[in-house]
Amino acid sequence: MNDRNKPVTLKIILVGNSGVGKSSFMNRFVNHRFTNMYRTTIGTDFLSKTVTMDGDTVNLQIWDTAGTERFQSLGTPLYRGAHSCLLVFDVTSRDSFSALEEWRKEFLIQGEPQDPDHFPFIVLGNKTDLSDREVSGAKAQQWCSEIGAQYFEGSAKADLDVEKPFLTAARSGLQQYKKHTLENTGHFQITCEQPRETRNACEC
Repeated sequence: MNDRNKPVTLKIILVGNSGVGKSSFMNRFVNHRFTNMYRTTIGTDFLSKTVTMDGDTVNLQIWDTAGTERFQSLGTPLYRGAHSCLLVFDVTSRDSFSALEEWRKEFLIQGEPQDPDHFPFIVLGNKTDLSDREVSGAKAQQWCSEIGAQYFEGSAKADLDVEKPFLTAARSGLQQYKKHTLENTGHFQITCEQPRETRNACEC
């Protein structure tokens, strides 16, 4: 009962090309703010928010990573220990969408998740408030179906559908957390019991 009431800390990573709106989406979700004055993220940015999910108190640590190649090496230590990842692109930029596969591969290589085949990726298309769209929702959904990811789209500027992708990432991350915590706990109990059985056998 105490364990259930204990807050769970989840690490959520945002990756994608520079300029797709990762910082804008993160700030809109956490601080309910939007500004046109954002500068390119230098290295990483970090915000936190506490939510309640299915009776669990969850502290979300949301990391916004630089989308430029010269800072890409910072992802190596940052990706590790993540519970879910948002792959962010700009619906008005075909190139930003095409780059997501490389971002996903890089995350899996550098992050080394315990279960890479079932790691929860959430794909997020930003800037749906703009009219010059280059990536259709159907095309994005098709790719998500191929990689087993969930797809959302919205607009940080217009405050459209901002919460859904983050809460989905949190829920998926919480499932990962509970699954691996249970597995590790079970393994620990088995190794603890083994010496007792050996000792009893010797006494007999």
